[in-house]
Amino acid sequence: MNDNDRALCAATAGLLHASGLLAAWSLALSVIAGVVLALTGRSLGSAAWIAYGTVLLIGLPERYLALRLRLDAALFDGLANNAIATLPAMDSALERLGLRRGGDGSRPLADRVLGTRQLLQRHGIAVIAQTIAFVMALAMQDGR
Repeated sequence: MNDNDRALCAATAGLLHASGLLAAWSLALSVIAGVVLALTGRSLGSAAWIAYGTVLLIGLPERYLALRLRLDAALFDGLANNAIATLPAMDSALERLGLRRGGDGSRPLADRVLGTRQLLQRHGIAVIAQTIAFVMALAMQDGR
């Protein structure tokens, strides 16, 4: 792996680490929605109850996406810092862990970065949808 590839890996890892703030925000929304439903669920109107429930439901795939992004960040860190020497070595380790199907390992680094960025975009969309549902739930509460 050359210096340009290591720089790309380091930049990608940095972007993924920055996305941790989105994951924390989403987790906070999920916890708040769960607490609100647990403590006041019976007194909420049906629209607010559904909105809070939606926040919780969106939080489930968001947690998976956040986990994947953390794994990708660690892998790109490993590539950038030369703890993982090559892409085939990384693929072999992931395959042994059961996290990747066997393949020829010829997927270029640029394609892997693009895939990670797409995963990051999906995560962002999930967090935005969750935030919108949370704001709607707050707006629908009648203040009892």
